[in-house]
Amino acid sequence: MDTDIRIDKYLWAIRAFKTRSEAADACKGGKVRVGEDIAKPSREVKVGDVINVRKGAVTLSWRVIKLLGNRVGASLVADDAEDITPESEKAKLEAPRENIFLHRDRGTGRPTKKDRRTLEKLWDGLG
Repeated sequence: MDTDIRIDKYLWAIRAFKTRSEAADACKGGKVRVGEDIAKPSREVKVGDVINVRKGAVTLSWRVIKLLGNRVGASLVADDAEDITPESEKAKLEAPRENIFLHRDRGTGRPTKKDRRTLEKLWDGLG
């Protein structure tokens, strides 16, 4: 176990982001905070720190329990980072998807590439 862990590496290790570069970009974009301070990708994480990550309209929060140097399985994340995201924030993740009804006329075939991109923009705007 390393004694100094960068926040971008830690967020990747606890599966907050799919890639470390996504985590670094979020830090550079000011979407990651440790306590009340905006975190740069090279900021070191300490046990007990509270990390807030803004993803779309939702702010996810974790408390550091143990420092990780490598990515762990999803079932093991709870041993290393406590999810302290309020239920009201978690509800924001599900609410928009419940209200959307996508309708395609019967017989129109598969969506085109343009249709798929439009749908992806719609979903990204909600999350």
